[in-house]
Amino acid sequence: MGVGGEKFQLGTVGALSLSVVSSVSIVICNKALMSSLGFNFATTLTSWHLLVTFCSLHVALWMKLFEHKPFDSRTVMGFGVLNGISIGLLNLSLGFNSVGFYQMTKLAIIPCTVILETLFFRKKFSRSIQLSLSVLLFGVGVATVTDLQLNAVGSILSLLAIITTCIAQIMTNTIQKKFKVSSTQLLYQSCPYQSLTLFLIGPFLDGFLTNQNVFAFDYTSQVVFFIVLSCLISVSVNFSTFLVIGKTSPVTYQVLGHLKTCLVLTFGYVLLHDPFSWRNILGILIAVVGMVLYSYFCTVEVQQKNAEVSPQQVKEGDSAPLISDSLSKVENGGGVVDDEPLKVPMWSSKYSRA
Repeated sequence: MGVGGEKFQLGTVGALSLSVVSSVSIVICNKALMSSLGFNFATTLTSWHLLVTFCSLHVALWMKLFEHKPFDSRTVMGFGVLNGISIGLLNLSLGFNSVGFYQMTKLAIIPCTVILETLFFRKKFSRSIQLSLSVLLFGVGVATVTDLQLNAVGSILSLLAIITTCIAQIMTNTIQKKFKVSSTQLLYQSCPYQSLTLFLIGPFLDGFLTNQNVFAFDYTSQVVFFIVLSCLISVSVNFSTFLVIGKTSPVTYQVLGHLKTCLVLTFGYVLLHDPFSWRNILGILIAVVGMVLYSYFCTVEVQQKNAEVSPQQVKEGDSAPLISDSLSKVENGGGVVDDEPLKVPMWSSKYSRA
């Protein structure tokens, strides 16, 4: 496949691994913060996550670890605000719906993303990919979905959360290619808008959902320690999220998210002794089969596409697709080898609730 393709593959594997490890870590940390210490202010904590991420990237910029590349400010602002709103809607969805219905909301993000990319980007998903995604979604559904209590307000919030999340993740991939910016550059410029949006709505949203005031909470040394630890881990979570979506695709990122869900369930049973049933085990096994099939079919399709591209075409600039169409061009403007990047909190937003 050539040196460039091998580097891209290694970068993709590294991004996927970083995303899994950091996301599972932050879920365990936040679970301790919420369950043991009673700190249930998810949206406000997410705003702190993003603020710490921005500060960390600012230090990295000062150390010249990556290059600042300004581009369309209105696009960045709209993208950042949309990301913040999607996080708030996901938290509201959980507040107004049962856990089972919330899990169904998360499962619906993949088919919704596929539909949007098919309609607006003319992207084609083979039957093999569709089959593997169906197996994956069925397995995650068996493992995580329990009751399905419907209500009008909760259903509307879930629908809005699905749409905004899908659009935000597609924008992450599209913006990096259109403006030729790296994942780090996009994250650095959008973080302030995401953080500000969540900081403004967070206290009100958390107060509405918990009947508590985040500013009146008893911040013991143990609570502060876990909040700081959560914020530090979030830098890696936020960074890897942008990196994964930029290097692969929104659909692949969602598949990875369900892998994290299965891992969180497994770690919760092994380390925290959470309740576990044969249904959970069966669902996780089915989901793993779906993930393996998805990875296999993606690899086969990539190899077929690469075989169709002649060396002369490659020299002229045609990229050989990897994982999904035209994704190997993502880092033309900055190179993820030099810099790397963030749903959002896995427990309190797109990346944190198992």
